[in-house]
Amino acid sequence: MTAAPILPPSDRRPRQLTDPVALRRNRARADRLGRADPLHRIALDEIETRLAEINRRFTRTAIVTSWPAFWAAAFPDAHVIPDTEVLDLPADLDLVVHAMSLHWADDPVGQIVQSARALKADGLFLAALPGGDTLPELRDTLTRAEIEVTGGLSPRFLPMGEIRDLGALLSRAGLALPVADHLPLRLSYRDLFHLAHDLRAMGEGNALSDRLRHPSRREIFARAAADYAARYPDPDQPGRVIASFDLIFLTGWAPAASQPKPLRPGSAQASLTDALKPRMP
Repeated sequence: MTAAPILPPSDRRPRQLTDPVALRRNRARADRLGRADPLHRIALDEIETRLAEINRRFTRTAIVTSWPAFWAAAFPDAHVIPDTEVLDLPADLDLVVHAMSLHWADDPVGQIVQSARALKADGLFLAALPGGDTLPELRDTLTRAEIEVTGGLSPRFLPMGEIRDLGALLSRAGLALPVADHLPLRLSYRDLFHLAHDLRAMGEGNALSDRLRHPSRREIFARAAADYAARYPDPDQPGRVIASFDLIFLTGWAPAASQPKPLRPGSAQASLTDALKPRMP
């Protein structure tokens, strides 16, 4: 039996999920196509609503995003930085918004940790990203078509984080009062090809490291488009199809002494048994 070769430390690192070169290429193509920003506009509206409900004025803000022009226009006084592996964040911020790019991070915890460290005490971290049940119709029809045509399946879709798992990242990053919620969306498109064009214009094309490195057969997309139209028609607009997105919003605060704290175990003044006893009339 031949002994397995001992790999140098640099070769033992986990394989990256995302190909950064392909991701940059996809985003550059989106610039050329004229970026489609429906999800960014919806995310911005939600973030502005959340900030308006907080009785505080944020004066030192940073935005982490792959769409700098869009978010700089919305937050003209903010530091707008790209979503690189090492974030170029200034210190003592009172608000960091990670805007619609955390889903492409190979190390999302690291991104949140860096954001948290840039916050001053009681500073706010806010993230918006697609996750959960995003594009189930496209996943279903392309999967069926590829299996029927080729007998196999290739990596086409970025795994989407579930809301509970994404919310847990906030605590792992050391943030207090973590909250995760979601906004389900149903958008209408002419057909699968219209949706695919919009995804490319969003910079959301396939940038997985293990993706196919040659063009897929046209028959796959023709079958998928026909199946999509049959299975997922838009009930309100005949001749169109629906596409579902799930926007996840994460909120956490840099720890501060003034924040509410959970009670210490055993410090309650009354037992749960007593509280649940039926009261006599």
